[in-house]
Amino acid sequence: MDKRASKTTHPRLYVLDTNVLIHDPNALLNFQEHHVAIPMTVLEELDHLKAGKHSVAAECRQAIRLIDQLLGEASPEQVEQGVPIQRGKGAPRGSLSILMSRLDTALSGLPEHLNDNKIINQLVELQGRRPDVGVVLVSKDINMRLKARACGVAAEDYHTDQLVDDVALLPHGYHEVSGSFWQKVGKVETHQEIGRTLHRVQLNGSLPNVHVNEFILDEQGFVGWVKEVDKRQLLLLDLHQEPLLHQEAWGLKPRDIYQALALYALLDPDIHLVNLTGAAGSGKTILALAAAIEQTMVSKRYRRIIVTRSVQGLDEDIGFLPGTETEKMEPWLGAITDNLEALHMDDESAHGSVDYILQRVPLQFKSLNYIRGRSFQQSLILIDECQNLTPHQMKTIITRAGNGSKVVCLGNLAQIDTPYLSAPSSGLTYLTERFKDFPQGVHITLQGVPRSVLAEYAEAHL
Repeated sequence: MDKRASKTTHPRLYVLDTNVLIHDPNALLNFQEHHVAIPMTVLEELDHLKAGKHSVAAECRQAIRLIDQLLGEASPEQVEQGVPIQRGKGAPRGSLSILMSRLDTALSGLPEHLNDNKIINQLVELQGRRPDVGVVLVSKDINMRLKARACGVAAEDYHTDQLVDDVALLPHGYHEVSGSFWQKVGKVETHQEIGRTLHRVQLNGSLPNVHVNEFILDEQGFVGWVKEVDKRQLLLLDLHQEPLLHQEAWGLKPRDIYQALALYALLDPDIHLVNLTGAAGSGKTILALAAAIEQTMVSKRYRRIIVTRSVQGLDEDIGFLPGTETEKMEPWLGAITDNLEALHMDDESAHGSVDYILQRVPLQFKSLNYIRGRSFQQSLILIDECQNLTPHQMKTIITRAGNGSKVVCLGNLAQIDTPYLSAPSSGLTYLTERFKDFPQGVHITLQGVPRSVLAEYAEAHL
């Protein structure tokens, strides 16, 4: 759905595809004063997918419950005509209906062996029967949208939970200033506070879109951590680049200033959410894992490490793999064990060290299926491959963090494997934009670091 749809003069009829309700079970509440229709074919698909413990089934059940709640005790005639959608205590806005098929199969345009084709044919027939109604198909499936447009039916993607149109505009978590940062400062007040130095600075020229907990870097080695933003005034915590680069967690040291900033945030007890993005090989997973083990085994800040990830096909496959939940998850979490080996590469027996760590460290692999409805206390929750999560799924996982817990989200927006997600609609993008002003959250976009001559050549030439 286009965010501008609510500004049209006449209400329109938005017909929702199944994948929209799976992507966001509350989607039908987001069309303001417009009419929303659910084809009978979509209800049948939701019914077919609702069984089981995988996340898609949970989304289907939630969507079905909401449809049932909104329709209430309406008669069949009212259900087909449209039931007003009650929103809180105000007057109802918009309506919800179930779209019944009146199509003569002999006159259908597309072959009826596919559910997508059935829905498109139904909309073509509806447009012919009610030319005064602006019918719009809303689907996350780009091929279905193309087929609908070819048949003369308007089609849109669902954009209500998409906060940005261009992921290049997302904050990086830091601002790099050419020359010296202090040359851009008009006024500064410096004071000491419990062994740390704070600067309240007034800028000669404003930095664009500075947010709390972002970093300011200059070419002279200054690193300032933004703690308050007030128009053209910033309160900065003075961090020295040299100590940052010499931090260590479980024997791991950062390889550049960006990794140093990430590690600093990972080790800070007052930061409850760390969001790390970047290309493959930028160090997201190994930094998070080293910081997690350090704070679990050495400082005892957390009681356990919860590791999970989103993988296309995981929800369906995990139930049929043999073994316990941990054993089922291990094939999908090879990146974690690979990085454990990298952390112990210099040991006499790296493989033996990894087995020892897995026995000693309270490291638990959890499926996304079993996170729903739980609350993890004093845990460091490490979520890998966040780019494959929807905003709704991301919210579900983040809210599992209990008292004394920290959430670390890792992902690469250039590697989305889910067919109905794009970079702007990814849960990782949603999280980055929504939490940019969260006072206990930090986002860092890591830069690529050299891995091997082969990898560098492959990235440049393949």
